[in-house]
Amino acid sequence: MANLQQRSGRVNIRVGGNTQETAVLVSNTSDGKILEKNITGASNPTQTPPLVYTPDLLYMMANISALVNVHWFVGVPFLINDTATRLAITQHAYEILGDHLMGIQIGNEPDLYQAHGHFTSYGPFDYFGDFGVYVQDMKNANLPGTNMLVGPSIAYADWTTEDVWNTGFVSVYNQNLAFLTVENYPTDNCALRFNTGGPIQDPQTIFPDFLSHTAQFSGNNIIQKFLNSTQFAINNGKQLFMMETNTGSCGGFAGISDAFGAALWGIDYAFQMACNNFAGGMIHVGGQNVYYNPFTPPPTNQSTFHQWTVGPTYYSALVAAESIGPSNGTQIIDLGANSGNVYTPAYAFYENGQPVRVGIINYVTDPSRASDLQVQIAIGNSSTGQPNQSLANVKTFGDDFGSDGRPMGDLNITTINCDTTTNVCTIPVPAPSYALVYLTDDGLNEPGTAATTTFATTVETRTINTVTVDQAVLATSNGGYDKKLGSTSPGSDKGAAIGVMSAAPGVMSVLALTVGLVAMQRISK
Repeated sequence: MANLQQRSGRVNIRVGGNTQETAVLVSNTSDGKILEKNITGASNPTQTPPLVYTPDLLYMMANISALVNVHWFVGVPFLINDTATRLAITQHAYEILGDHLMGIQIGNEPDLYQAHGHFTSYGPFDYFGDFGVYVQDMKNANLPGTNMLVGPSIAYADWTTEDVWNTGFVSVYNQNLAFLTVENYPTDNCALRFNTGGPIQDPQTIFPDFLSHTAQFSGNNIIQKFLNSTQFAINNGKQLFMMETNTGSCGGFAGISDAFGAALWGIDYAFQMACNNFAGGMIHVGGQNVYYNPFTPPPTNQSTFHQWTVGPTYYSALVAAESIGPSNGTQIIDLGANSGNVYTPAYAFYENGQPVRVGIINYVTDPSRASDLQVQIAIGNSSTGQPNQSLANVKTFGDDFGSDGRPMGDLNITTINCDTTTNVCTIPVPAPSYALVYLTDDGLNEPGTAATTTFATTVETRTINTVTVDQAVLATSNGGYDKKLGSTSPGSDKGAAIGVMSAAPGVMSVLALTVGLVAMQRISK
């Protein structure tokens, strides 16, 4: 989160989704945990378990916001007939999170309630009525925050957004709505993951449908159905927010969601939302067993460093944050570059009406380098730009189970000399990659050169046997062949055994990211 904040100024997180619909806030649990799952009561195609949690979860969120500028959406349950529980969650969230509360999500994907068997019949007017009941419940209980509700958060599955707008939802509840919200995925992997009975999709067959600017599952194609709603929101003094999205619902796809192409897809998608009047979008994060997580925590308690796994969509968020910047006033234009070539889209980023950055995507995979781009950008005496640019291979977060949240590796910057006669800079964009070109000093956002903010833990779980070995040294060591080794457990050295470890560092995936994400920065004279 600190990496994203350094680039964008803040981070928005939603705590909710399918789990919110049956979640109950309790004062405490019998075993002292802040959150418990009832696995036997799992429902929905995604086998979502009912939850109970304590206010300590909300206090933990507030503590995060005290360290990093994180703002929160909190979901309340609609699938349990318990007004007191819903009101308790709303009240505690409002009081504990304070100014860091962005909104209370009323219902999650209500257009799927009937299809998932929660109701025998449920339509847009039913949601309209239930939303109004909750507004009145808050007023009857004298709760603050009646102007911080968000909805309808439909999946655009069995209803369209227009179906909801046509109920009068926005005009009737205008004073209660902080945002209008939707959720959408380009496709799903539910048949394979949860045996829903539908056709199983082969990831390698559909992967090309993610890898162009206008492909079937591209961000450009996803947002088309919402263009009327973004304008509708503006006309009604509201903003439309993409509450949940990723490469495919039900956890994504192996070989797509965890591949470099997903990072480029996510960058393009983010910019499409931005230049078509979405207020923001959030990447869905699941459990340990999904493919599309932007990051996944270690499978055990974090007693040692470098055990997190950072996925492609985290790079999407990081790059989008740095490209758009922290001003909260950036305007973005799809340039239709290269004669509208769908494999090489480009965007211009404006601040105060002036172009300050250009972003270029090269979707093509071509090891021969024949598909590398040579992009010409006007500089100097032209209407945009400054003399001389530089090409930088950026740091990465390592391989699976290899990250502690800090970028690793060296930042290698190479100066690109511009043609002062023609006032043109030629920017190389390898295949595949994303390049960010800074046109002015004021447009330069340099968080990548600053030290990553870190935070000490409040509890130490490993206070003995803390010796560590450099992994690069270990990988090339002979392991002390034919020598007796001691034990790390007191009194058990007689039972110590010598083991053999082979290194599998995943070099290719790290190199792909190193080559694939590039940034252009101005070098001062």
